[in-house]
Amino acid sequence: MSVPIVNGDMPNNVEKIEQRYLPRYPNMSQWAKVQQSPAIFRQMQTYYPPCFPMEVRYFLCQWIEEQQWDQIDENNPSFVPIAEKILMEMLDLLRQKAEELTSQEFFIIRIKLEESVQRIDVALKRNPLELVQIIKNCLSMEQRVIEQAEQSSKQPQKMEEFMDDQQNISEKIMTEIQSLTQRTKITEADSKNLQHKQESFIIRFSDCQKVTGQLQQIAQLPNTKEKIAKEIQLRTQKDQIDNQLSGLAQELLHLRMELSRKYEQTIHSLQELQKEILDNELISWKRRQQLAGNGLLMDNSSIETLQQWCESLADLIWQNRQQIKKSTQLQQQLPIKFPDGEEDILPRLNDTITGLLSSLVTSTFIVEHQPPQVLKKDARFGAVVRLLVGGKLNVHMNPPQVKATIISESQAKDLLRNDVKAKSDTSGDILNNTGIMEYQPSNGQLSISFRNMQLKKIKRADKKGSEAVTEEKFCILFQSEFSVGGNELVFQVWTLSLPVVVTVHGNQECNATATVLWDNAFAEPGRVPFTVPDQVEWRLLADQLNMKFMSHTGKGLSETNLSYIASKLFNNKDPNSSFVTWAQFNKDTLPGRSFTFWEWFYAIQKLTKEHLKDLWTDEAIIGFVSKNQAQDWLSNKQSGTFLLRFSDSEIGGITIAWTGERSEVWNLAPFTTKDFNIRGLADRVKDLNSLVTLFPNKPKDSVFSKYYTTTAENVNNDGYIRPHLKTTIPDQYNSGDPDMRQPFSPEAEYESNANSVLSSDELDDGAQMYAINLQQLTDYMPDDIVETDVQQLLESQQFNF
Repeated sequence: MSVPIVNGDMPNNVEKIEQRYLPRYPNMSQWAKVQQSPAIFRQMQTYYPPCFPMEVRYFLCQWIEEQQWDQIDENNPSFVPIAEKILMEMLDLLRQKAEELTSQEFFIIRIKLEESVQRIDVALKRNPLELVQIIKNCLSMEQRVIEQAEQSSKQPQKMEEFMDDQQNISEKIMTEIQSLTQRTKITEADSKNLQHKQESFIIRFSDCQKVTGQLQQIAQLPNTKEKIAKEIQLRTQKDQIDNQLSGLAQELLHLRMELSRKYEQTIHSLQELQKEILDNELISWKRRQQLAGNGLLMDNSSIETLQQWCESLADLIWQNRQQIKKSTQLQQQLPIKFPDGEEDILPRLNDTITGLLSSLVTSTFIVEHQPPQVLKKDARFGAVVRLLVGGKLNVHMNPPQVKATIISESQAKDLLRNDVKAKSDTSGDILNNTGIMEYQPSNGQLSISFRNMQLKKIKRADKKGSEAVTEEKFCILFQSEFSVGGNELVFQVWTLSLPVVVTVHGNQECNATATVLWDNAFAEPGRVPFTVPDQVEWRLLADQLNMKFMSHTGKGLSETNLSYIASKLFNNKDPNSSFVTWAQFNKDTLPGRSFTFWEWFYAIQKLTKEHLKDLWTDEAIIGFVSKNQAQDWLSNKQSGTFLLRFSDSEIGGITIAWTGERSEVWNLAPFTTKDFNIRGLADRVKDLNSLVTLFPNKPKDSVFSKYYTTTAENVNNDGYIRPHLKTTIPDQYNSGDPDMRQPFSPEAEYESNANSVLSSDELDDGAQMYAINLQQLTDYMPDDIVETDVQQLLESQQFNF
């Protein structure tokens, strides 16, 4: 039974709520998976923001999943009316749900829903497209958490060990923070005690001076019995005070030295804690963020946990620094000489803790949301920069300005070498590249969201040998300056984005993505920008390909898939313990082909994401299997058994292999995006009556029927009959014509008597050479030529093979 959650708490009478107010929907697949797994459910609780809380997701689960969120471009203002309409409907539904919860036992839940309505209403008025983006992100995160859980379920012990390690680290850090907090309270109490004793010393010292003054006055009087008696009394009193002062001075010196030693111990612990948080956990988060560019599922709550730790650390450092400053002031007010062999360590401690604060502030100025790593010139892009300790240090009281510039790989190297001029160097012009950081009191975040940056100009470096422009790396430099403690400390901070590859034409995206994937996967911590190894182990690359494919298509690659993919790289040689070079990956063409390994893989990934995602996740597509292997599998099957595999020879193509009446195996010429823009794969499978059973033994309709499109009315309102395209196979391939001894790949035809074309294995060499030469043009020619001349080539009919 599903359980509604309100801010992490289980309301009473859950079953009554479900029976009385929530209809049963058979198609709540995604939300049902979230609820069925306690681990997924707990993890997702941290992702829902205040303007889209979990109770909204629960009560409107079916409606939310039915909306076509992907049809709304949140970066295009023209979609504002559509977003407003959908979100207003969501508000109306929520109000209805809240009104239905009239019973006293559901009072708290009703209040929560009403609060949610108010938050959504505010967010809707402020920016409906931003709210759409938030909802899309949550739904996408649900999907990815589910996928990751399904993948990790194959290795439950490894995942459990990882979660245990993370839990142990978190507990260790929180325990240390609590310990340091307690120690800071103790030294604060010691400091106040020291101040109290020092004030007592000053009062006694004042008394001593008063007695000394009285003795000086009496000394001027004539000697009498009264004078002598008074003088003896005063001298006795002065001796007593002197003895008290001497004792107090020794006590003060002891307390000062003891307190300084406590500060030293605290600072040492702060250094260790800061090293754990910044050098381990923050660096680990940045590494996961980089791998997220290849499809790794990021836990959004981890950055909030990091902020919590960093803020606690900043608070502890600041408090101890203030205590050390106070102790220094007390010593200046009442200097007491240290004994021989002892030194005043407060100045050194003050320098150390100030350095800790500086390191914390500069390290926690981070890029929370990276700009696109394949950055197209003149396209609008965004990024979010955040200061994790900004709220705790009250930086928002005088909000700092942040500036973004694009720099080259060599300029990034200069920056890390502390070159003074490096901060002013740029390699291009970015519009809308400055803004003020904003503070959100609800979550304590100090950040800036660049929404409308645009790269207008790029200056490229001289090419290195055969290096293409799609291998050249840049990055975005974010800079700011602010002060804390009433301008006592001024910080100049900067941070770099992940490497970006700048393109000027869509044809460059494939190879630019290869550069980014390789960099994200194999960049080492602390590297010289942006050095990566020239060769890596196949198993490491296989993990990245699996991660990338799963993030784009919804289902990862099996060991069988990866084995076949390896055979493409290693030309059917054993890939175990083998290394893959960058040239093998995306510079050298595959044997007998006009494209590289990555171009082949990328095209399949793109085709699957855009046209075959549902069929791929439903395992209707075997995909990664060779033509010979498919023939072996099908040769012993009944007539009409078929499978779907990705083409070896047609880039971005998928073919149907099936068993004929005489046990011969036929292969349709591959379908590509161009074909699926006309008619989907499921409908094409439906058209072919000779296809009966999906390999190994699933009836065709049981797998594909849910993806068939409904037949439209034959007659339009204007009286014209609407024609339908239908995929067919020439009769001789259905009847097992004995003259057809060679299992060539017949082309699918349309009932409109379309002319047959050659299969991918028989493509004209000129067409293949044109494709690779066009790609080389866009990868190696200057940007201005790519933007003009190549576009003209693409549009020219004379290059139509």
